[in-house]
Amino acid sequence: MSDPIDEFSFLADQAADAGIDGPLPRGERLTLTLPDGRTLSALRWTPADATDPGAADPDPSSPVVTFLHGAGLNAHTWDTTVLALGLPALAIDLPGHGDSSWRDDAAYIARVLAPDVAAGIAAWTDRPQVLVGQSLGGLTAAAVAASRPDLVRELVVVDITPGVDPSAGPTQIRRFFAGPTDWASRDELVDRALAFGLGGGTRAKAERGVFFNSRVRPDGRVEWKHHFAHLAAAAVAADATPDAVSAVLDESGWDDLTGTDAAITLIRGSRGYVTPDDATEFARRVPAASVVVIEAGHNIQEDAPQELGAGLRGLAGND
Repeated sequence: MSDPIDEFSFLADQAADAGIDGPLPRGERLTLTLPDGRTLSALRWTPADATDPGAADPDPSSPVVTFLHGAGLNAHTWDTTVLALGLPALAIDLPGHGDSSWRDDAAYIARVLAPDVAAGIAAWTDRPQVLVGQSLGGLTAAAVAASRPDLVRELVVVDITPGVDPSAGPTQIRRFFAGPTDWASRDELVDRALAFGLGGGTRAKAERGVFFNSRVRPDGRVEWKHHFAHLAAAAVAADATPDAVSAVLDESGWDDLTGTDAAITLIRGSRGYVTPDDATEFARRVPAASVVVIEAGHNIQEDAPQELGAGLRGLAGND
């Protein structure tokens, strides 16, 4: 069942909440059919003042920054960061999330997701990207950079390292998603998010997040869009450990980070999942990388979008 609300209708309120002035960018939903019949979905953002490309090559309105979200999120988590960035951008729904197809094998591991993401970047951009990934998206971005260096100019990993301690935060996310898989209304989901200290700190922000991350079924019940919630609930029902999130934190990520020629920046939240010890280990293993700390939690893109957007604009060479 389709939602009656335009998914871009929240943008003005998001800009006002963040104190971001100026004309809003144009957002559009993109869909790519993958070779096996699954679909990959994304949001493409074009600034209001983007120049008509005409005969220009490359197209000045084509994305220069591509965003990959974390487990249990979707492309809209980057909306306010995109507003602060002010550049053409692409935000991809990872497989199993948002409007992208779920995987039958439930293999939500960076190196498995990377080929799908690379296909989307190749189809929807015309130049190497500043590739930004948060949490699971950060590990996936590293896998893309290592396997498709032609697509990545700069790699930005947001609040994740391959060796992060799963007890530092993912446990809370597993508990949050290990509850019921369907609900009578979105208000029930908002209440649950706020009870877990999630949702951005205000009910209005939680309502936006729940809208983007859920769908109304034909029977009128509301369910999470992403596969992780269903996997976590199934694990609990089977009296097993819901390990869908921590399973992505394997050592292969280090090989991806050291196997790319792209410049690398780690941005960690002061209250995020990457501890000072994790950051020290990252610097030891990837000595050429830069490490930046932002006053924020794990979801830096929602806690400090203006600071993150300004930093990314500098990396994209537009400051």
